[in-house]
Amino acid sequence: MSESRTSAEGGMETSYGFREVADGEKQGLVNEVFHKVAKRYDIMNDVMSVGMHRVWKDAMISALNPRKEPGYKVLDVAGGTGDIAFRIIEASNRQAHATVLDINGSMLAVGGERAAKKKLSDNLTFVEANAEELPFEPNSFDAYTIAFGIRNVPRIDVALSEAYRVLKRGGRLLVLEFSEVDLPLLDRVYDSWSFNAIPKFGKAITGEAEPYQYLVESIRKFPNQENFAEMIRNAGFSRVSFTNYTGGIAALHSGWKL
Repeated sequence: MSESRTSAEGGMETSYGFREVADGEKQGLVNEVFHKVAKRYDIMNDVMSVGMHRVWKDAMISALNPRKEPGYKVLDVAGGTGDIAFRIIEASNRQAHATVLDINGSMLAVGGERAAKKKLSDNLTFVEANAEELPFEPNSFDAYTIAFGIRNVPRIDVALSEAYRVLKRGGRLLVLEFSEVDLPLLDRVYDSWSFNAIPKFGKAITGEAEPYQYLVESIRKFPNQENFAEMIRNAGFSRVSFTNYTGGIAALHSGWKL
């Protein structure tokens, strides 16, 4: 499998990291990765981002600026452990209701336990479903968020179209994802860290290196900032933009349903 990034025309459907897989095979392989890492998911993100994922997620919530009033409804996709949803609820002064959707039951189980400990269960609904087939009526949500999950969806264009469908008019899409580093020196350092250190740390923490190897490779296959922005436009969104974080290691993409 070529290590080059996929484009706005697609290619992630059959890309399991750098390996080419059969059409329809990727989802099962990705599911197995997250079953393995569910209980240590936050540690995984700390390892992969050297702790910066927490800063980027806080910036995402600041950009969303959820309304502090009852009736504000957010759909957080691929957010099984609740990390983004919890932040949104707290930022709304516990007025918002977040539906956390994930295809992986192990991740949702972790999120449910964490929500109970934080006494946020009344503000949350956990749903096990596929981002490509959302079980919701059109025009149901004020915002759709997904953090570090869109690259694991086989048919990204379908997921984006579903996001557009379930958002209300005036609703906002926010996608936080690892992206293409735009600083040459940082790019070399980041590559060395990613391919040499992260799988080793993953094996030390969880006993397995393979899930981390896939996650590192999937970052390199994901479309760069401009190409992913084009995919969001193709799904129907307006006022599409992105903001790079830490030299492009991560990027926050924004679009509106107008």
